[in-house]
Order: sequence, then C-alpha cells, then structure tokens
Amino acid sequence: MPAYKNSFRSPEHIEATIVDGTGSVVGKIRIKPSGILWKPSGAHKYYSVPWTKFADWIVSKAASAKTTTK
Repeated sequence: MPAYKNSFRSPEHIEATIVDGTGSVVGKIRIKPSGILWKPSGAHKYYSVPWTKFADWIVSKAASAKTTTK
C-alpha cells in the first residue's frame, strides 16, 4: 500500500446528547482517554470521573449494572 501524505486525526473525545422518551435533553456524555464526563441539562460544567473509578463502580454491586448479551 502506498504511503499517504494526509491522514485522519482521531477525535480528542466522543460526545453524545442523551434525550428521554419525549425528546427532551437529559444531558451530555463525553468520553475521553482520561475518563468520562457528564453534564446534566442546564448545567454549565461537566462532572468527571477517571476510568479507574468508573470501571470499579460499574462492576460493583452498588451500580446494579447488568451484563449485555453482545
């Protein structure tokens, strides 16, 4: 394969807007290499947690998370 002069730059983060069943915005989630950020609707700043804390929480009984089939 030939060497290319140009390339795609990976995004620094992935962001998604979360809406409820009526289409109202619940908040935004931002995923970064350093952790996960959450901003509730109407808030001006994100709440953040590093990946290690998130990983420990999501698999704990306190989170009541369920595994997926895929």
